[in-house]
Amino acid sequence: MALSDADVKKQIKHMMAFIEQEANEKAEEIDAKAEEEFNIEKGRLVQEQRVKIMEYYEKKEKQVELQKKIQSSNMLNQARLKVLKAREDHIRTVLDEAKKGVGELTRNQSQYKEILRKLILQALFQMLEKEVGIRCRQQDFKLVQSSVVLAVEEYHKTTGLDCKIVVDPENFLPSDMCGGVDLFAQRGKIKISNTLEKKLELISQQLLPDIRTALFGSNPNRRFMD
Repeated sequence: MALSDADVKKQIKHMMAFIEQEANEKAEEIDAKAEEEFNIEKGRLVQEQRVKIMEYYEKKEKQVELQKKIQSSNMLNQARLKVLKAREDHIRTVLDEAKKGVGELTRNQSQYKEILRKLILQALFQMLEKEVGIRCRQQDFKLVQSSVVLAVEEYHKTTGLDCKIVVDPENFLPSDMCGGVDLFAQRGKIKISNTLEKKLELISQQLLPDIRTALFGSNPNRRFMD
């Protein structure tokens, strides 16, 4: 039975509607899948960027923390150096005051003469030479000459040896020194410096740990006391 034109058009219209519906459903399916993939990719990118941002700021935070530690360490070292310098300056002031005090000893002529005798005698015992030259401050020249006589007598009495001592009348020690003498033998090959400055320096080196302890207290980090 042949279909009429109306029936053909009706079937064609029905087929077109079916195809259109299929196409719409397929398009919706593609859109839904594309949107899902887009959201997944967007989430991945957002998470990736979030991780990068977190790593960036974590790195920056570590850099800032490291910089703080470096600055703190530098400031602490500078503070320690300032404290050490202040301590050394204070010790130097104490030693300068001690030097002034030593210089005051020379004003008492009888006391200073005895000091000179002991300084000369000590050097003679160390040198054990037959001929010795002495240099002193110009203002001490006569006092040293009289001290030499006493020192030589005691040296001979103790050792049984004779010693000829000449106090240099031309070459003197600096007048601004505290005092004391330098002794020479064998044309200057042997020298013993027994000036008051030299004695103070030696004593200061030996007593420096005790001076630091007296001024600033004991060091808790010090393991050995010798």
